[in-house]
Amino acid sequence: MSEATIELDSSTAVAPKCSNVNNNNSARSSRVGSASSGPDSDAECQRFGWCGWNPAWLQRFCTAKWALFWLCWGGALQGLIVNGLINVSISTIERRFGLRSRQMGLVASGYDLASFACLVPVTYYGGRRGASKPRFIAIGLIVMGMGSLVFLLPNFLVGNYRATIAEANVCEPTALSFNSNSSQSMTACELNAMGEGQGENLTWTVWLFLAAQLLHGAGASPLFTLGVTYIDENVSKKMSSVYLGIYYTMATVGPAIGYVFGGQLLLIYTDWMTVDPVQLSLTSDSKVWIGAWWLGFIFAAAMCLLIALPIFGYPKLLPGAEKLQLERVSEAHATISEADDSSKVVRGLPRAVLSLLANPTFFFLNLAGATEGLVIAGFAAFLPKQIENQFSISPMYSALVMGLITVPAGGGGTFLGGYLVKKWNLACRGIIKMCLLATTVAALFTICFLVSCPNPKFAGVTTGYKMQASSDSPALVASCNSNCGCSRTNYDPICGVDGVMYYSPCYAGCAKEEHANSQKRYHNCSCIEQVGWVDEGSQSSEAPHFRPDATNRKCESTCQTLPLFVALCFILMIFTFLATMPALSATLRCVQDDQRSFALGLQWIKVRLLGTIPAPLIFGALIDESCILWQESCDKDAGGACLVYDNFYISRYMWLLALICKLGSVVFFACAWWFYVPPSKPSNANGKEDVN
Repeated sequence: MSEATIELDSSTAVAPKCSNVNNNNSARSSRVGSASSGPDSDAECQRFGWCGWNPAWLQRFCTAKWALFWLCWGGALQGLIVNGLINVSISTIERRFGLRSRQMGLVASGYDLASFACLVPVTYYGGRRGASKPRFIAIGLIVMGMGSLVFLLPNFLVGNYRATIAEANVCEPTALSFNSNSSQSMTACELNAMGEGQGENLTWTVWLFLAAQLLHGAGASPLFTLGVTYIDENVSKKMSSVYLGIYYTMATVGPAIGYVFGGQLLLIYTDWMTVDPVQLSLTSDSKVWIGAWWLGFIFAAAMCLLIALPIFGYPKLLPGAEKLQLERVSEAHATISEADDSSKVVRGLPRAVLSLLANPTFFFLNLAGATEGLVIAGFAAFLPKQIENQFSISPMYSALVMGLITVPAGGGGTFLGGYLVKKWNLACRGIIKMCLLATTVAALFTICFLVSCPNPKFAGVTTGYKMQASSDSPALVASCNSNCGCSRTNYDPICGVDGVMYYSPCYAGCAKEEHANSQKRYHNCSCIEQVGWVDEGSQSSEAPHFRPDATNRKCESTCQTLPLFVALCFILMIFTFLATMPALSATLRCVQDDQRSFALGLQWIKVRLLGTIPAPLIFGALIDESCILWQESCDKDAGGACLVYDNFYISRYMWLLALICKLGSVVFFACAWWFYVPPSKPSNANGKEDVN
């Protein structure tokens, strides 16, 4: 039996499975043959429907615009889930399950690990002649929906969240001096063992989150490989950039919707169905508040299944695509197109890989994509958390800030990039120049990460207690609380009237607790300067109501640099995403038409292997390095989430990472432009030269 000929493109495959075309002919002959013969058979294979049911009234949806509409929803859902709902919930999940940023970095990397593993088989088999790209995409959406259902499972497997242990929160003076290993600490752990506390080891939930992310990554792998080539091969070359710009704009808007939607869900208490937070005197301003992070994944799973249905109905090629492909002119790197005449019918996977790796422009565009992917993936995962901690705002407000930046800057930059390629009719070399310029400007605005706030005052961590000598290094245990027997397993931060945060009422030396207006108030706190004037909110007819020394909320920050950060980050994001669509167009144009699907798959492998897979791990590790106070648990092996970060170091780490990645992108785009060799006298079907 002769060796099977494996064809890697879908972008030139016009003969559906039901229309036989002689594979020994050239690609152009095949296109002409299929376009001119067997019209009835081809038309039947290019109808919209399911399982042979394709009535005439459904064919109004069998157009490139409607295909783009449904694919845009698929891309938006991927962004909403992976880069929106998950990323906005990272800090909440860490606190709920006692996880560290390194562990959540592993979870975030799971998406790219699965995509990396699936890209070769998906693009290789999905890009072959006769393969149905819409079916691959629809099946992927179903798998992604399953991943969302798995992601919310930990919420139901660990039981209700218990914020604090009231019995162990206030100071109970004893005749002995206690520390974090005192008998009261043992009592708290014993209560936890009886199910009355919040210190059990929940690190096993990491593996469920990771499994869910693996499903997300596997399901999303066809969206930005086969989905891109399906759009590109069904529209004209001139409109391709516009269509792909719209597609990637929606993929960018998806995370923004996820940020805003997920942020609003965090205002709902996680156990709202069984627990009334008012009875616990908890509000969303409390440091121990856990929002309903899991609710959004139910909606996301349902939407994935819903959007998969119409995508299943699309044919392998839309009507009229053959004619559009005949008018295309290759802009592949000249030495590749001239040296390898067999590139349109590549015999086997190894030869296909070597053919692409021999293309220097494609190689450097891949490296630029990897450095851009590293910085985008890292900040997508941890920027909401950085904003939350750097500027002392709530997770919900942090999500709104991310949405404010992402929608106009990310979405607008992506669409503008595709529009400019079309408006200026740029050829491959001009597109790469545009990417180089946009990335250079973006590198300058990485300075936004140097905009930071001073560390919040946290007694015993960033500042000393009131009676503590200025020469002493901060420590949680001081003379004012040394006889209280406080436990570090009971993290219940409060804000004193002095504007200082305290680890718990016990560490503040508070002897009395009262509940009022969904808030806990503390009095007689030995570590806080006593204040004895009457609360402005009290009624004159009532008994004197003295202002509490502390309340169970977060102290308000006086730092006013958030608007400056948002403005600079907005510009950075515009120019970052301005290069996204043009870089994709350059990648599609610098390779042979019949290599496009596989080229995108190979590029995504490099981007994930060198960029998006290590990115969350690197960012998570550096964020953990910035931690100056860790949560303690009764289970010494359980680890715990970070409670207080050093704002100076976290901002410098983020700036250095962003700057290094952006400078790398500038170098790689410059190399891609330098080594690009355009084909001689490229012209379109009308004999007009393309703009360089």
